[in-house]
Amino acid sequence: MSGVLALKESDLKLMLAAKVHHGTRNLDNNMARYVWTRKFGSREKERQTSGAGQYIIHLGKTWEKLVLAARIIVTIENPADVCVVSARPYGGRSVFKFAQNTGASYIGGRYTPGTFTNQIQARFMEPRLLLVTDPLSDHQPVKEASYVNIPTIAFCDSDAPLRYVDVAIPCNNKSKESIALMYWMLAREILRMRDAISRSEPWNIKIDLFMHRDPEEVDKQARVQQQQAQSDDSKMMMPGSSSGGGVGGSVGAGGHPADDQPQDTDAFDSASPDNVGQSGDQQLQQGYDQSQLQQQQYQYQQQPTYDQGNQF
Repeated sequence: MSGVLALKESDLKLMLAAKVHHGTRNLDNNMARYVWTRKFGSREKERQTSGAGQYIIHLGKTWEKLVLAARIIVTIENPADVCVVSARPYGGRSVFKFAQNTGASYIGGRYTPGTFTNQIQARFMEPRLLLVTDPLSDHQPVKEASYVNIPTIAFCDSDAPLRYVDVAIPCNNKSKESIALMYWMLAREILRMRDAISRSEPWNIKIDLFMHRDPEEVDKQARVQQQQAQSDDSKMMMPGSSSGGGVGGSVGAGGHPADDQPQDTDAFDSASPDNVGQSGDQQLQQGYDQSQLQQQQYQYQQQPTYDQGNQF
């Protein structure tokens, strides 16, 4: 494929990083046309550990089918008539973000049988086009779409059956990174064909938004962040500073109090030679006795003096 729709080097690197070309160890006869080669191992241990025996998917044909699927989806006048289905947990977030960015309708999780054929159902739908993540796990909507003549586009691995599938996009549909990247690239190509975004500028939507996140991992990250925040707060609340000043005030050079800090005179009085070797209670009692003695002396000095000669 040549021209503006050709596969770019940056997109090819993304596909290689997400392992879109990694197939399974099984091969369906109808998927043999999309396989490039097969990885072999020399020993049995290498086959079990290094993924030997996997079929390698041709990424050039993957891109061609992706562009073909985007051209088919663009021809639908009402974007809501395109239904995206994913029964796999790894594809739930991807179909939601794909529907959010392209305006399509989606079914994430378990598919209720009869959604396309039983008109009595509350969620009865009549889409004009069906897009599924895996023909194996989404076999029920694919089968019902064949009953009502709905064209089907599917992301197919090397072992996927192509019965009732009209357009197969060969890729790895077992990995959450690969599923997220394929839905992201398909949504981007659809928006480019609709002139919603420019081809000369990168799309501002990140691939991470299409990727599945385990709720347990999300809760674990939230707990770790909360613990870090609490530890930072506790460090901020701890007394003392790096300059050597503690609870007792700041200390200058040589261990003496700073000039701008008020000095506690009681501390110096308690350290007088008379108080050396005494306990705290004894020092308090002695200070109380001294204050009482000073008060009595002051009262005695204030008393008026009488001349003995004027006394009666």
